[in-house]
Amino acid sequence: MNFSRWAKHLFMPSWAWRRAFPHAALDAIEAAIRQSESRHNGEIRFAIETSLAPAQVWRGMSGRERAIDVFSNLRVWDTEHNSGVLIYLLLADHDIEIVADRGIAAQVEQSAWESVARAMEAAFRQGEFERGALTGIEQVSALLAAHVPPRSSNPNELANRPVIIRS
Repeated sequence: MNFSRWAKHLFMPSWAWRRAFPHAALDAIEAAIRQSESRHNGEIRFAIETSLAPAQVWRGMSGRERAIDVFSNLRVWDTEHNSGVLIYLLLADHDIEIVADRGIAAQVEQSAWESVARAMEAAFRQGEFERGALTGIEQVSALLAAHVPPRSSNPNELANRPVIIRS
């Protein structure tokens, strides 16, 4: 067990996400997702979690493991063409995870998702959280447009509003 990580999660204020993502930033992220989904047949969800619950940290849950849980809980997998993508931020760990459903994961290399995460991290390190989020959405959208172009019927299957997860 990593006591430093445990303390970081335990003492991270639950409202810390607001410093990085005020309501105007959440609105911009929602608008970017809505606009991007007209260019492809994928669905994007954006989730922000300030910290993990103490028991999750105690068990050694990684950001990737938590992102997969969130992917499932938000039902990102439940799209007609299995083309949902979750962009997950775990603020206490400074972690960005991108989880793609099997329909798109079979077509896009993991290294492409990791490249998107690195671009987001670069902006976040400069304190530009909104720009980093929008960059990530744009790059995920470009990957989706290349692999799952829009069809005549392209319903919005998942909510576009970023979700704030409170542990």
